[in-house]
Amino acid sequence: MKPIIAITTGDTNGIGYEVIIKSLLWGYIFEIMRPVIYGNAVVAKQHFQTLDEDHRNVTWNMIDSPEQAKDGRLNLITCYPDNVPVQFGKPSDEANKAARASLERACKDLKAGKVHAIVTAPLNKEALQGGHTEYLEKQFEGNELMMLCSGNLRVALVCNHVALADIPAQITEDRILAKMTILNQSLKRDFGLEKPRIAVLALNPHAGDAGLLGKEEQEIIIPAINKAKEQGIWAFGPYAADGFFGSEHYLQFDAVLAMYHDQGLIPFKTLDMSGVNFTAGLNIIRTSPDHGTGYDIAGKNQADESSMRHALFMAIDVLRQRAEYDELTANPLPFIERNEGEGKPRREFIDFKTTKYEDK
Repeated sequence: MKPIIAITTGDTNGIGYEVIIKSLLWGYIFEIMRPVIYGNAVVAKQHFQTLDEDHRNVTWNMIDSPEQAKDGRLNLITCYPDNVPVQFGKPSDEANKAARASLERACKDLKAGKVHAIVTAPLNKEALQGGHTEYLEKQFEGNELMMLCSGNLRVALVCNHVALADIPAQITEDRILAKMTILNQSLKRDFGLEKPRIAVLALNPHAGDAGLLGKEEQEIIIPAINKAKEQGIWAFGPYAADGFFGSEHYLQFDAVLAMYHDQGLIPFKTLDMSGVNFTAGLNIIRTSPDHGTGYDIAGKNQADESSMRHALFMAIDVLRQRAEYDELTANPLPFIERNEGEGKPRREFIDFKTTKYEDK
């Protein structure tokens, strides 16, 4: 059975519906998933009217629960009223309430195991009094790590949505080590990297210049890196962010741990604006496009859906990789060698929890 992917519609006055529909009607995406959109068909129709002819003729499969989702259809669960006003490009309380209702219902089904992963369209942070990442950490098990992904470029953050003035107080040895540990495990479990290499950025310009421009590198970041190495994590740094990205040094690593939001996301989005926001560290899988509500282009049929499309594909990739990792690590000795035919060795999976042995 194809995995069922929950898709929240985000801000009803933004570009959420546009990038969702453009992504789902692209290529063979229905062949690898059953999408379930958490929104409203009447509201969606107002967005469709702004699109080109190829995206207007949509037939909804109206359902009450993800179990009713059908292959090859735009399955939709109604989460908010038909009379939510659509005012393209304008933030509103009604749009915020609709975005929150969509997310809450999708999370409810995710907790119940009715969907396999969630892909979130962008919303106004006022809807949650913060971002998706922080909201999801409160709803599910684990500790979050925000990670932006594009191909082999992965940038994770020690501090997410934090005012610049408050960042130094949050750069602690324990916090850096905790984020590094989550990142290392996610690279193994979610991305299939056996021994990931992690680059850690400095907080201050020129990595503090031996304390001249700041002592956080010497007193906090380097000790955190050393402790990570003691735990078997391949961590390197700290690197000055400007030279690190400017010289393409990031190509030598599997992931980068930045100290704060703009330090990591400005170079990331300069390199690729179609990346994916992935929430690592939780017991669920959540991806999202790495852009915002797009108020300036909402309703103009100008939104690029590639980031949303990549988010959908990445949700499937992580779902499969995580399942494979969990299966392979469930038993400490999963394989034994047996001879078969003409002395040729054959590797066979053995479930030691169920295999019975008899004394000879």
